[in-house]
Amino acid sequence: MSEDHQGGASTALGLAERLSLAAAPTFATMALLTALFGGARPELLCSAMASASPLGGMVPMYLLMSAFHSAPWLKLISRRRAAGGWR
Repeated sequence: MSEDHQGGASTALGLAERLSLAAAPTFATMALLTALFGGARPELLCSAMASASPLGGMVPMYLLMSAFHSAPWLKLISRRRAAGGWR
């Protein structure tokens, strides 16, 4: 493998790692903004139904997506702790 190709691959991996860190905070922010400013009326109408699921609606969906995308943050925290970066 050429040196240029290896440098490009490591740059791409670094960019992908940074991008993966953006997912969880983005979804958490979307959940907060949706809870504060958007979509409250349809959720109220749907929750009035007897069989309405508590997991229905956009806010729980965004919170679940944030939780599912938290793995890169957990890896970063564990790496920093192992290296003695956070105490």
